[in-house]
Amino acid sequence: MIKNALFILSLTLVVVACSSDDSTPEEENNDSFDRQALLVNWADNIIVPSYTAFTTETNNLVSATNSFTENPTVETLQQVRLTWIEASLAFQHVSMFEIGKAEALNYRNRINVYPTNTSEIDGLIADGNYDFSLPSTIDAQGFPAMDYLINGLASSDEEIVAFYTTNENAENYKAYLNTLAETISTLTETVLNDWNNGYRDTFVNNTSSSASGSVDKLANDYVFYYEKALRAGKVGIPAGVFSNEPLPEKVEAFYKEDISKQLALEALQATQDFFEGKKFGGTSKGESFKSYLAYLNTIKNGENLGNLITAQFETSKSKLEGLNTNFSLQIENDNSKMLTAYNELQRNVILLKVDMLQAMDISVDYVDADGD
Repeated sequence: MIKNALFILSLTLVVVACSSDDSTPEEENNDSFDRQALLVNWADNIIVPSYTAFTTETNNLVSATNSFTENPTVETLQQVRLTWIEASLAFQHVSMFEIGKAEALNYRNRINVYPTNTSEIDGLIADGNYDFSLPSTIDAQGFPAMDYLINGLASSDEEIVAFYTTNENAENYKAYLNTLAETISTLTETVLNDWNNGYRDTFVNNTSSSASGSVDKLANDYVFYYEKALRAGKVGIPAGVFSNEPLPEKVEAFYKEDISKQLALEALQATQDFFEGKKFGGTSKGESFKSYLAYLNTIKNGENLGNLITAQFETSKSKLEGLNTNFSLQIENDNSKMLTAYNELQRNVILLKVDMLQAMDISVDYVDADGD
């Protein structure tokens, strides 16, 4: 996502009642839905397994990166690229869970702020001195920075390999690339370890139906992710929804060129699966936002709200599937299709952020300057 994209102005479409009032005391929602069953399904069947799978991918990425920097060849470069793609896809399944240790670490931003700052990366490599824990390096690390260093340094594989062999800063290039992969892996292991060593129990036992409860907090994180990182970051910002003109250079995985659609579809499917309570890596479903809405018998325009949201996920998916594999080319050649896909994604912002949260008596807890 674009640097600071999660705090930009969004659209004019939506909603009254989308911000919480800090002066109002917390109030318990007295419905008797089994929130602990919901939290257990989220933690044990979706969140922890997603992080576990992603941890495996990040470890593979470290191994492939080390193999490349120890022996920089076209073949080892291509292996890094393959593991980078697999890890990037797996990340789409954990990116929405910015809660607990992930929130404390600014996890999503440290792993996937885009576009990456290539001039800053070049300067840090030349200097050989950097600290990725500093906020100033947020757009010089993560998957987008790796994208630049394995796909964007030159037009041919041989020329890219030369940066790691004959370039005067070859050793610094190797060290920087290794540190990028290791940082992604370390951050992920830290988050997973926290879930496995106490936070899972804290999370599932915090059944309060108030702003401090786990359901309310993760509901806000989920909607925030869908609205800002997925809808705006992956589609709206590069399509020019929030600017005077399209910005094709701001697509995800800009230097790889042909996986921006794949990443967007993976993220959309992950958000739909979570909404429906689908077990990670399986087909069975447990308690979820959708089952909660069914329990509340929430009806909109004569239809079940949960079914409306699922249907809108499917419509959005079909619009994304009709786009070019390279979002930059799609924007340059026919941006109207990107804007149509954005509009369909936006429809679920209204259903999730307004209708769903209101039905569950959950107040939006993030500062929203979108005009909605």
